[in-house]
Amino acid sequence: MFKLLRALAAAALSFAASASHAAWPDRPITLVVPFTPGTGIDLIARQLAASLPQTLGQPVVVENLAGASGNIGSEKVARANPDGYTFLVTVNTFVMNSSLYKGKLRFDPQQDFAPVGLTSWGSLLLVTHPSNPANTVGDVVQAAKAAPGKLSYGTPGVGTPHHLSMALFLDRTGATMLHVPYKGTAGAVTDMLGGRLDYMFLPVHVALPQVKGGRLKVIATGSPKRLPQLPDVPTLTEAGLQGADVDMWYGVLAPKGTPPAIVDRMNQAINAILKTPATATAFDAQGMVPATSTPADFGSLIARDAKRWDDVVARTGITAE
Repeated sequence: MFKLLRALAAAALSFAASASHAAWPDRPITLVVPFTPGTGIDLIARQLAASLPQTLGQPVVVENLAGASGNIGSEKVARANPDGYTFLVTVNTFVMNSSLYKGKLRFDPQQDFAPVGLTSWGSLLLVTHPSNPANTVGDVVQAAKAAPGKLSYGTPGVGTPHHLSMALFLDRTGATMLHVPYKGTAGAVTDMLGGRLDYMFLPVHVALPQVKGGRLKVIATGSPKRLPQLPDVPTLTEAGLQGADVDMWYGVLAPKGTPPAIVDRMNQAINAILKTPATATAFDAQGMVPATSTPADFGSLIARDAKRWDDVVARTGITAE
């Protein structure tokens, strides 16, 4: 009799859980963006928030929770109830931080989240001032090696994708430059335009207007393939730097323990949005290309990228401030 009652209780719980999942969502969903409004990640989240209600039947709100290179917002999602009402929209800084803040993070990027899906890829451009005589990657490397540590490069801060991309570039070429970290992109770009910095990696949407206006010059693109906006500019790989592409991935994650049925439904809803012309147009303005994946494929990408940047951080000795 006891075994029968226990079996009936288990069945009842399973049925209740299934019914709950089937009813999802029955209240508003929150997309946490661990960076400030106006960033590429914020644009992705707001594009999803505008379109998901048509599919899911509930409002979707965006919460910007910036700070500590995205760690504050990420931790909030890691600690959230895994019930399908809180998701994280982030960029590959998410895995870079696990290497930069070793022993300091209060969450594990790979263990405390359930990957939902990829949303897009964004490219970084290696740029310089038009007055700089360097026109190729070879020119940059030659100049840097001729004056070790004398040439400078700017970043929005230690541990940003811009910083680690240049660290990877220098590691692959054996060159050295002086790192000048700023508190955000604006100050670095201002000094780049004024010729006070020698080089910098910048996202396409930030660099392209300056390039078209003749205020910046592109040396190479960090994408695996040439960009349609800059068809004559070679990639780092074409310049001979194998494994040096520095594309940024963007994606959505849920707290670990979120029911697979909810993760799969969210993945399908997001993938449908990413395939629309409106999304392609909105993302193109930010230099991003929509991309879809299964939760499993996105999880594999996260694992590979975490190892890659962990290796770069270990070899270069970079630590977060």
